[in-house]
Amino acid sequence: MKHDFDARHLNLSAFARAQGSLSGSENLSRFERLLDAVHGLTQVPVRFTARGEVRSDGGQGDQVWLALSVDATVPQVCQRCLSPVEVPLQVERAFRFVASEEQAELEDEESEEDVLVLSRDFNLLELIEDELLMALPVVPKHETCPAPVKLQAQDADFDAAAPAAQKPNPFAILEQLKNKP
Repeated sequence: MKHDFDARHLNLSAFARAQGSLSGSENLSRFERLLDAVHGLTQVPVRFTARGEVRSDGGQGDQVWLALSVDATVPQVCQRCLSPVEVPLQVERAFRFVASEEQAELEDEESEEDVLVLSRDFNLLELIEDELLMALPVVPKHETCPAPVKLQAQDADFDAAAPAAQKPNPFAILEQLKNKP
């Protein structure tokens, strides 16, 4: 039996029981929150693959799992030279799903894997956007900037005004007062 699954409205239990697989590509422009963090092009493809499975775990019964793989190259601004830089993002994560929000909070603290709430109408694209946002570097930069980086700031007006507005050294004034009869 063939199943057609929709990444925007995914029944996670059915997807896992069918050992479903979803692959696709969405434009970066589809991810509104991610657009706020990038610079420039919005027609960048975000490629993803998701696989569902049910695992039996001893006394807890069947557990729904989702394996997610995402990759994209997003435009950002290099914090060293302030020119555009393409930042490759890759995500490989597995998620375990539980029945309630309370159970997810409790188990997420104690487990190594990420624990989320099981849903009949799960938006996989929102999870992809969350994972890409967390994968963004705090300080995007080139490995080697394309142009030499100017590491000093100069203002010609400030430099010209400095000697004229130079104040006398207070210790020199004290020295003069001390030597005065």
